[in-house]
Amino acid sequence: MFGIETLEGSAAAVAQVGFVLAEAMVLYVVYGGLTSAVGDHITDAVRSA
Repeated sequence: MFGIETLEGSAAAVAQVGFVLAEAMVLYVVYGGLTSAVGDHITDAVRSA
């Protein structure tokens, strides 16, 4: 998908680790934003139920 399969050896390993770290950072930012945006509303809804 990203051409990582065409790399060999250490280059493939570095590319894969970089991809995983980038994905983790994106997920961290997105989940943090969602938590900030709707976290209080969900907590209030659960407490009042």
